[in-house]
Amino acid sequence: MTRLVSRRAFLSGVAALAATPAFADPPLTSLRPVARGEDLLLKTLKPVEALIRDARLNGTVGFAVADARDGALLEGHEHATGLPPASVAKALTASYALDVLGPAHQFVTRLLATGPVADGVLQGDLVLAGGGDPTLDTDGLARLAANLKAAGLREVRGRFLVYGGALPFTPVIDPGQPDHVGYNPAVSGLALNYNRVHFEWRRSGKGYAINMDARSETYRPDVAMARMVVVDRKAPLYTYRDAGVRDDWTVAQWALGNGGARWLPVRKPELYAGQVFQTFAGSQGIRLKAPEQIDSLPETTDIAELQSAPLRIILRDMLKWSTNLTAEMVGLSATNAVQGEVASLTASAAALNQWAKETLGLNDVALVDHSGLGDASRISAADMMTAMVAVRRRLGLKPLLKAFPMRDAQRNVIRDHPLSVHAKTGTLNFVSGLAGFVDLPDGRELAFAIFAANSAERDRLSKAERERPPGAADWNRRAKGLQQALIERWGVLYKA
Repeated sequence: MTRLVSRRAFLSGVAALAATPAFADPPLTSLRPVARGEDLLLKTLKPVEALIRDARLNGTVGFAVADARDGALLEGHEHATGLPPASVAKALTASYALDVLGPAHQFVTRLLATGPVADGVLQGDLVLAGGGDPTLDTDGLARLAANLKAAGLREVRGRFLVYGGALPFTPVIDPGQPDHVGYNPAVSGLALNYNRVHFEWRRSGKGYAINMDARSETYRPDVAMARMVVVDRKAPLYTYRDAGVRDDWTVAQWALGNGGARWLPVRKPELYAGQVFQTFAGSQGIRLKAPEQIDSLPETTDIAELQSAPLRIILRDMLKWSTNLTAEMVGLSATNAVQGEVASLTASAAALNQWAKETLGLNDVALVDHSGLGDASRISAADMMTAMVAVRRRLGLKPLLKAFPMRDAQRNVIRDHPLSVHAKTGTLNFVSGLAGFVDLPDGRELAFAIFAANSAERDRLSKAERERPPGAADWNRRAKGLQQALIERWGVLYKA
């Protein structure tokens, strides 16, 4: 059913309507004086049920749209039904982090010493300690090695230790994903290149030349903690094995062709960062032993550090590129700040849910992670829309959301479209979401959330099929078409 509250009814008393919901198809005539052409446009609007039917999503569609000034519901369909938000969940995570940590918060990666430094010689161990920075990359470790040299260190007599215990270790964000997808890495307090290693191959004679590196814009240091072996088999495409101090991968030869590259997830982030830093320290003339992972920090003194960009910038990029690891790490960091320590990713997601209920007034939010990658997460369109209204006023989330382009029938961007949309998208196989804000030409601002899920189709997929399942891309295209159709409908109905 579709809930439609007219402007006339809204002006005469929203409270009474909230107590007794009115469900109806959209009006066939204008509810206010309009020009003849505008009246004709209103008459030709399709009912919501027809838009949903035409999209052929064969699942559940829920949406809610409100006036962004006061949160008064204008229209909804299945808006109280909990659905998977996919990456739309990152908008809640960003709001949580902004509220708890603050937009100016910076993460710090530190180099620590367990003994005294005399004449440039450390009589003890050197510790690379992660501080929860999700954006640390290879270029950053190169700068940190230069900072170490600038601090006067030239020799380390003890061990080289790596520590990621600032955040709880999680081997994968979502166990239901294929082993080899780069968007599902391990989570730790020390992360490098979003915990991904670059796998590149090219045909060489009868076999392949393989390279595993930690490339960035400037550097391409090889790493030994990830190893790939090409195997003559039909399936599976990739396999993974925990080899203690190494990630061991195999790949089916038939899939490689003449050459190519992809990012693979890292399961041992501390050793990964340690090996790369060891390379850059060596380039500064500081020889380090092979990295050893530790689970707790000994008594130390600071030698050098590297600060991240302010949190607001990190979140803007996270919402633009939808980086799962960033969402998990900033969400965990926010929970750490609230609780002092967090036991697990699921426990941190529960803390986010509680924050959303107490701070934003949500009812039934039930996320299982901070990124939306886990499809067991649920939130209703009404709750997500309520969150959008609340964070618009309290936390200034809207400027961090990227523009959602409106497209024509050939999927070309309409550059002069009268509606301006800023929103967070979310996509899983046979799951699509969008939540954000619509600015109408007359200055009115709407807040909305749209979720769609074909759970039956998704549940039929095997783990191996979840990277690019047949039919998923076309389903997602139709879901996005429905999202635009709803937004354009609201642009006509809810002009001030």
